[in-house]
Amino acid sequence: MSDVELVPMGLPHLAGVLELGNRVFDVSAMPYTSWSLSSAAVHLDAQPDACWVAEAGGQVAGFVLGSLSYDERADWGYVEWLAVDPEHQGKGLARTLLEESCAALFAAGATRVITDVEQTNTASAQLMRRCGFNDSVTVTLFVRHAPAEDGAARQARARARPTDPAKARLHAAARKSERD
Repeated sequence: MSDVELVPMGLPHLAGVLELGNRVFDVSAMPYTSWSLSSAAVHLDAQPDACWVAEAGGQVAGFVLGSLSYDERADWGYVEWLAVDPEHQGKGLARTLLEESCAALFAAGATRVITDVEQTNTASAQLMRRCGFNDSVTVTLFVRHAPAEDGAARQARARARPTDPAKARLHAAARKSERD
């Protein structure tokens, strides 16, 4: 990890965090379908000391987003998002990010920290066990897909989807700074 520096997440990191999350999370599958700029920003706003970024060469190589309170439990911390760029995996970076976030959550008063891991993500499940997390509750997500549609109906539904204006502004600002 000598070429990587761990720093508290700040506003300048949001574009890199969002981009890395979009690359490493399967945003078409649960539970990642809620990954968005607002999802990242809410954590930074609510619990900045539990949000960390690993930087390598000025780029976001990994991040963790934690928050205090889970499902109306103000004494539980929640590590909701953890990602490491594939180029930087296998170097202990995920563990270091996770430990920093958990330490901040415990210091803020959490009596326990929880997280969830998608069933097929065995690497993350192993990481959580190595870091002292225990399997506790298993939930099966049942999904029902919409009936088949013709092409015109699909296009109309896609056009009707709201866009995230904050995300659009962030991307525009990032493109502008790249041009400058």
